[in-house]
Amino acid sequence: MKTSDFYYDLPQELIAQDPLPDRSSSRLMVLDRQTGQIQHRIFRDVLEYLDPGDCLVINDTRVIPARLYGVKEETGAGIEVLLLRRLQGDVWETLVKPGRKARKGVRIDFGDGLLKGEVVDVVDEGNRLIHFEYEGIFEEILDQLGEMPLPPYIKHKLKDKNRYQTVYAVHDGSAAAPTAGLHFTPELLRQIEDKGVQIARITLHVGLGTFRPVKVDNIQDHHMHSEYYQVSQEAADKINAAKAAGRRVVAVGTTSTRTLESVAGEDGMMKAAGGWTSIFIYPGYRFKCVDALITNFHLPESTLVMLVSAFAGREHILNAYRIAVENRYRFFSFGDAMLIQ
Repeated sequence: MKTSDFYYDLPQELIAQDPLPDRSSSRLMVLDRQTGQIQHRIFRDVLEYLDPGDCLVINDTRVIPARLYGVKEETGAGIEVLLLRRLQGDVWETLVKPGRKARKGVRIDFGDGLLKGEVVDVVDEGNRLIHFEYEGIFEEILDQLGEMPLPPYIKHKLKDKNRYQTVYAVHDGSAAAPTAGLHFTPELLRQIEDKGVQIARITLHVGLGTFRPVKVDNIQDHHMHSEYYQVSQEAADKINAAKAAGRRVVAVGTTSTRTLESVAGEDGMMKAAGGWTSIFIYPGYRFKCVDALITNFHLPESTLVMLVSAFAGREHILNAYRIAVENRYRFFSFGDAMLIQ
């Protein structure tokens, strides 16, 4: 399969630049993955498509304000650092712009010395390992100095940084939001639970690999970056109970899907687990655990379009995306949603 097999034409003006005032009022396309039939609804109507005994799986990772602006101690030249993942202690893997200014040994000053960093190594694809020095609590300093790492296709400044967090975000660690979850409100989650649907919380810290373009012609040559996940015993029990009762596991987002499919056994059953996954799901993949998927509309030729194509069939997905464009759906992180069942 070629990367170009997953291309579709998207007018720039359909890329959502701002979140809607009401999270659950975005549009919802409902796609039947067997027939390709489509319904047009509002996101809060998702309640109608969930049945008692189903298990809704959400990713409770929290986006950290991972974009830092600093200056080189030596020259005062400006430098931008994006935190990708904490390796150990105060050493982080980062993306630095401009990279040529960040050779090994370079020291960077952030916030008039509130935070200092030293480049200790250059690793894969030019990423830098930076050791940070500070007094106090790193997360508090980051809250003070950092900015939300919005994707490159969003040009508007975010007025309320909580709008790039899900309402159930708990565990710090993501460089990007699990955006399918942005549509849920506390009230909608309560209604879902009141209907008898179990909600299982898992964690996958989203890395920037999510946004990396596929640069190879043959998709099987693409290398996925690894991301850290955690599945608790409680979450595994809820998912397994739904499976045992013949009910559905409904994954919220591609991040939840990748976690579930990384951990599930061949029988679809889960166990408590934690670790790193670099699973790459594309057509031909056999899903073991996920029965339905709530997701946003993804970039042309991206690994996420490949994942939903594996779940619903490439033809059904590309047709649904064509219809979404015709109907002026909003695309990407702050855009509308799709339920594939």
